[in-house]
Amino acid sequence: MRVLVTGGAGFIGSWLCNFLLEKGYKVFCLDSLITGRKDNITHLLTHEKFTFIRHDVRKKIGIRADYIFHLASPASPASYMEYSIETSLTNSIGTYMMLELARKNKARFLLASTSEVYGDPLEHPQRETYWGNVNPLGVRACYDESKRFAESLTMSFHRKYGLGVRIARIFNTFGPRMRSDDGRVIPNFIVQALSGKDITVYGDGKQTRSFCYVSDMVDGLMKLMFTEGIDGEAVNLGNPDERTIIEVARVVKRLTNSESRIVFKPLPLDDPTRRRPDITKARRLLNWEPKTDFEDGIKRTIDWFSDKLRS
Repeated sequence: MRVLVTGGAGFIGSWLCNFLLEKGYKVFCLDSLITGRKDNITHLLTHEKFTFIRHDVRKKIGIRADYIFHLASPASPASYMEYSIETSLTNSIGTYMMLELARKNKARFLLASTSEVYGDPLEHPQRETYWGNVNPLGVRACYDESKRFAESLTMSFHRKYGLGVRIARIFNTFGPRMRSDDGRVIPNFIVQALSGKDITVYGDGKQTRSFCYVSDMVDGLMKLMFTEGIDGEAVNLGNPDERTIIEVARVVKRLTNSESRIVFKPLPLDDPTRRRPDITKARRLLNWEPKTDFEDGIKRTIDWFSDKLRS
């Protein structure tokens, strides 16, 4: 079976390519390398069942696939604010192009959406039935609203053409291969701690996130794609273990044995104050939940960044 992974040189996408190859699939990795990195897939380039294609999903491409994982999009606030227009168009035009490709191939389609569709939520924890609290004019709207549009377009293809689709609402994910400069909290903290710099916490640190280790996330994406009888479902994938940002900073400081100070800076605009998935649906439909202990995942991520900083 042939599987196309858009955004396959990105953080989650590259791990997904790994898992698919281990299962014996023929994998086509599509990435423009705007935010993805070829380093993430260098070890796969000689694999007989792996093909890398540098391509912008906003442009038409002819390729035969049985399954399409559509992960292409800048995903960190720093990246999607820098590439705001590209992000909006990747999640609109790019999603349309990939849906059309799926329709022509009669392929199953999985959209990698995001917990950002819930905005700064008024419901806690967030269930798939919650419609969200998003600022359409805010600095994060290029990502939030384009992902909401992508979900809508995906469901339109499902209803009009009977296309087999699934939507993954991905919550905060971490692990090796994250970019050190992408502005997300865990790589920020780890790199700062390892470098002896101040660990910067935005706001008072009491805002919360729920962090899922990357191998658990990829397992969830695989189950969402390959489980039968769930076309048209949107499913939260994330870890319901909710932690404050200040707690995460202290864990990283302790596990790196760092002498860094924890300092506080103003909270960015439209930054959600609470984020935690309700994964009841994932447990019921997919028999899935995260298995990796938070501190174990942080240790693995620290080890990876330590090796990168030494090389």
